[in-house]
Amino acid sequence: MKSAFPLAVLAALLAAPALANDDTDDETAALCAEAEERYVALFGAPSAEAEGVTVVLTYEYNFCPRELTVPIGTTVRWVNVDKRTSHSVLSPAMGIPETDRFFPEESVELTFLTEDAGEYLCGPHWETQNMIGMITVQP
Repeated sequence: MKSAFPLAVLAALLAAPALANDDTDDETAALCAEAEERYVALFGAPSAEAEGVTVVLTYEYNFCPRELTVPIGTTVRWVNVDKRTSHSVLSPAMGIPETDRFFPEESVELTFLTEDAGEYLCGPHWETQNMIGMITVQP
């Protein structure tokens, strides 16, 4: 994992528009449906049936869903269902350093142990592709 987050990048993040699309947008909904189809094809069951974790899909430079609310103690697993691109997850706002990149059919997990809320990003794609999500951790 990378341990430092450049101040220039953080400043650009704070100046960036927050979540340009949301899950109610027709285009995003169609894209997330396609991501779910790919997940089922790869893993043989819907993401909602994954045991013990909330599954967030990364696909075509999007997080599905883009906004997520979970209780404290939840482990969130981001699964890459893209065909060719690697991703990572980080949240400067929540003090979460960038994960290693995970490639198609791989995943990364983070467990949220405190109440918090903030944007999470794909390290290589948040700025160029607006690959940004929001997570809220509640008691």
